[in-house]
Formats: sequence, C-alpha cells, structure tokens
Amino acid sequence: MATENRIHFWRRNAKVPGRYPKDTKPKFNNLKSKKASSFHEFARSTNDAWDIDEEEDEDFLSTPAPTLSSTSRHHSTSAQDQQQQIQADDTETGVSDRLAPPSTEALDFQDVQEEDAEYWEHVNGKVVKSSSDAHLNMSSVHSSLQKQQSLPVRAIIPLVARMSDQNASGAPPMTVREKSRLDKFKQLLASPNTDLEELRKHSWSGIPREVRPITWRLLSGYLPANKERRELVMKRKREEYFGFIEQYYHSRTDEHYKDTYRQIHIDIPRTNPLIPLFQQPAVQEVFERILFIWAIRHPASGYVQGINDLVTPFFVVFLSEFVKDVENSEVAALPLDTQRNIEADSFWCMSKLLDGIQDNYTFAQPGIQNKVKALEELVSRIDEDIHNHFKRYEVEYLQFAFRWMNNLLMRELPLRCTIRLWDTYQAETEGFTHFHLYVCSAFLIEWRKEILSMVDFQGLLMLLQNLPTIHWGNEEVGLLLAEAYRLKYMFADAPSHYKR
Repeated sequence: MATENRIHFWRRNAKVPGRYPKDTKPKFNNLKSKKASSFHEFARSTNDAWDIDEEEDEDFLSTPAPTLSSTSRHHSTSAQDQQQQIQADDTETGVSDRLAPPSTEALDFQDVQEEDAEYWEHVNGKVVKSSSDAHLNMSSVHSSLQKQQSLPVRAIIPLVARMSDQNASGAPPMTVREKSRLDKFKQLLASPNTDLEELRKHSWSGIPREVRPITWRLLSGYLPANKERRELVMKRKREEYFGFIEQYYHSRTDEHYKDTYRQIHIDIPRTNPLIPLFQQPAVQEVFERILFIWAIRHPASGYVQGINDLVTPFFVVFLSEFVKDVENSEVAALPLDTQRNIEADSFWCMSKLLDGIQDNYTFAQPGIQNKVKALEELVSRIDEDIHNHFKRYEVEYLQFAFRWMNNLLMRELPLRCTIRLWDTYQAETEGFTHFHLYVCSAFLIEWRKEILSMVDFQGLLMLLQNLPTIHWGNEEVGLLLAEAYRLKYMFADAPSHYKR
C-alpha cells in the first residue's frame, strides 16, 4: 500500500526532482516542437553545428542572456531564492534526502564572471582596431556567454591550466621517476649525434616540459640529429623565414591575395578565444604572418580554416622555453630576437607537420574524406553497437568526425591535452595521419555509454560536438593513447581481422 501511494504521489505531483512544473517549463522554439530525425532537419533548426566557436545559440535559449553586470548583481539573491524554493519543495514532498551538498561552481560563478568582464574589457580596449572589429568581438563575447548558460553547469577551471606542464594534477613537481626520465632525455640530447629512434621511444609516453622544445624541433625534422650543426641550421632557417616576410608579406593587400589575408585576419581572433594569451595583439600578428606566408608558399591548398589551430601548440611549447608562466606572459615584453625565434620555429615546425597531411586541405579535402571513411569502417569492426546506433538515428560520421580530422582533435581537447597528445604523435611513425585514426576511434569508444543513451539524432550530434573533456589531463590522455595503440596493434596489420 505504501508503495502504491509513493507511485501515485510522483504521478500526480508536479514538483518531481529534476523536472519543471508544467507552467514554468522553458520553451526551446522549434527544437522542442519537433525532434530532428535527419541531418537536413537538424541543419535547418540550428545555425552551425560544425564549429562550436562560431555557433549562435539564440534558438536554444528561452530568454535573452543576462548581461555580465546584471548576472553579477543579482546572482546571490537568485541563489538564495532558489535555495528557499528547493527547501519549500522538500517540506511539501517530504523528500529531504535528495539535496546534494552545495557545489563549488555555484559559489565561484560570480567571481568567474567578474574576471571574464574585466578580461573582455581589457581585450576590447587593447585589441579592437575599428568599429567593425569591436562589433565582432562583442558578438563573440555574447555568444560564448549564451553557450555557457545553455550547457550543463560544470566546475569552472582555467582552460589553459597547466597547458604546458608535464604534470596533469596536483602531483609533486618532480617525482623520482620523472627526474630519471628527464636525465635520460638530457643524456640523449647532449650526445654528439642524437639517436632519434631512442628519442622517439622515450617521447611516446610524454616529454618533460624542460626538454620539450628541443625534442619537438628534432622529432619534427626541423633540426638535424648532429648537435654541432643545430645552431647553424636554426640560424639559417630563421633568416630564411624572415626573408619570406620581407619578400611576400607586403603583398597581403594585393588583389590576388587579399581574400586569403582577410580570411586569416578573421580567423585569428577565433583561435582559442577564451585563452588571453592568444588575444594579445603581438601574438595575433605573429599568427597572421605565419599563416599568410605558409598559404602563399603552398598554392595547392592555400589557407583553409582549421590550419590556424595547428600553430598554437608549437607557439606555446617554444614560448615555454623563455617564460615559466606561459598563460600570463606578455609576449610583447620579450626581447625582439626571442619573439622572432619563437615565430620562425613555429612556422617551420607547423610546415613540417602540414607537409604530411596537406591532402587534408587541398580541393574537396580528400585526405579528410578518406580518414572519416576509414574511421567508419574501423568503428564498425570495433564496436558494432555504436555503429548500428548511428545508422539507426541517421548520424553520418562526416557530421562529427570531419572536425576531428581537420583540427586533429584540438577543438575536442584542452590545449594542455593537445600538447601531451602531440608528444606521442611526434614519436609515432605517421603519428598525425595513421595513428590519429586509432586515437579518434578510441576517443569515440570512450563515450560509448553516453552515445548509446542518446535516442535521437539531435541529442547524438550535440553530444559528439560538445564532449565534456574540460577536466582532462595527462592521465586521461595516457589512457586514450594506450587504447589507441591496442587498436592499432590489433587492426593495422590485419585489415580483415574481425571483418564482418
């Protein structure tokens, strides 16, 4: 009888935990009125599901987003009212044990918003060069705030926390094992002719921060293994890069190149927009020069959106050679020679990377098309349930995996994780091409439970384009890479293995 009463109580009571009362349930425009059952319907009901940094979420909100000042002013009052309402609900329903302890994100939300306001005021006061730029920046601020409010609340941490640090959590700065590894790296790098195979072997499980810049230069092929020749080669390559600047950069306003430069100029502020380092004018000018010179020296592809992301890991790693606190460093305050060296090294290492994946960016992007097709085939053999789940709800792999291949998972992972991931990519033979396929497969399988719990097209696509990796660190990336290696070991040399 008691069980029956409880069942009927929840059926007739509007104030069920986690639900809205009928009269206060928010409306989500046409997204809620009819579930999208195909990609075409979904595309019509959303502005841009391809790029989270550019999408506008007005249709996803029932009311306009509050301003920074109003949110800060009324946050404490609304929080108290909400707490009182929850307590009142508990008294009515007699369910007092459903309240969780107060979360830290709720307590810190006001402080974070105040910091964001100060940051964007600083950026707008320093970076914006014209009224159109000001409008673009304010629109991006408004969009990012809307997205924060439309997504589930998570604990807020700096996006670049420990982004260039080898230690991913609150561990001691240097354990005995890490010191031993660092000594081994120093020994290899100090030898007259560095054994690159041995260096790759040790780099696979992560490169210590102190030796990462020189190790990346060697593994990318930018510097020779012979120690005596390194300084000479580096000096010559840096001079060659700035020779390109003198020769070509003035042509950015020419009729033939102005569209390329304009697209680069638009994309640079969108590169990691929430990281203050990349909003500094000196840094944005560096990126513009690097991307423009690369584009005109590679006419087969030219500049394609997504290439701008690939500069950032190199820039951060080479900057960390000269400053300890990368996140809060002022690049313009560094000596001019240091700035020039970081810029030139970033250009050459990015060029070496793109040489291996240039077919990703040529006409029709055949490299990406082939990799997405290979991912689909691999997942169908690894996890048939996920593959059939996508087929059932008409989710095409190209709809979410295009960005995974185009940006090498940089939009899916925090920058600190990308740097750790690239340690292994540089250590692997064809790491950015062949091994990346297995990393994407392992990354997809990582979210198996969440994927299978989604039972509509829209929910699946939104999940796959907003995967919750904000708290990931070296431990999670290490596990992802280990699973990718296992998949490669099983399938790379056995194309018919487990084939249906």
